[in-house]
Amino acid sequence: MSLTGTLTFDSTAPWQMSRHVSLRDESFGALAYHHVNRRLVFLKSKPLVAIVRDLGNFPTAREAIAAHVDEAEVARYEKALSSLVPSDIINGR
Repeated sequence: MSLTGTLTFDSTAPWQMSRHVSLRDESFGALAYHHVNRRLVFLKSKPLVAIVRDLGNFPTAREAIAAHVDEAEVARYEKALSSLVPSDIINGR
């Protein structure tokens, strides 16, 4: 768990959306609300929302990303996922 923000994102590791997070779909993507730390995070693209929802279904975050975006966009989405770790929207499994 990364409530302290000390966990480092590694796209070759298994990740999942935190069980404490709810997503509310919006026209721009989604709002992610963490029910324990009360953080509200804007997921600003529909592909990012799909990746976050799907992380637990893939052996690695990179595979989840590759399932939703072109190879040219992988680095962008790795960076986006890494920004979700400190707020515990996603966590390692």
